[in-house]
Amino acid sequence: MTERSFDPAGLTRVAQDTFTVRRVFGEAYERDGQLVVPVARVTGLTGAGAGSGGGDVTPGADHGTEQREGGPGGRAAHGTGDGGGGGFAAHVTPVGVFVVDDDGAHWRPAVDVNRVVLGWQVVATLVGCVGALAWAVRRR
Repeated sequence: MTERSFDPAGLTRVAQDTFTVRRVFGEAYERDGQLVVPVARVTGLTGAGAGSGGGDVTPGADHGTEQREGGPGGRAAHGTGDGGGGGFAAHVTPVGVFVVDDDGAHWRPAVDVNRVVLGWQVVATLVGCVGALAWAVRRR
């Protein structure tokens, strides 16, 4: 049986490799004589924990009498152990691109259609609520 041990530093190294500037600025490429550098927003979370334990329970300690280990009413508890675990998560959202041409660097934002639609839904709901409230007040 191989002995396993959790290494929180190893998890941290892997997370650091994930949360790098390469994730924020993608690989630049050239298109139609312009250099294009993709940009994203990276949000990351990481967590880890480790623990160890040991123990030795005196036989019969739960009944106040001394009995044989593992016998009736006795307890045979000896052992040690360690364990741990962890994980990380990353959420990457495209933000836009930098376009570098003969005139300089220009920012081109990415359009998030879902956010635009949600924004209009919120506005429509607010207008509907205000209209209903005004109608109710006028009827009084």
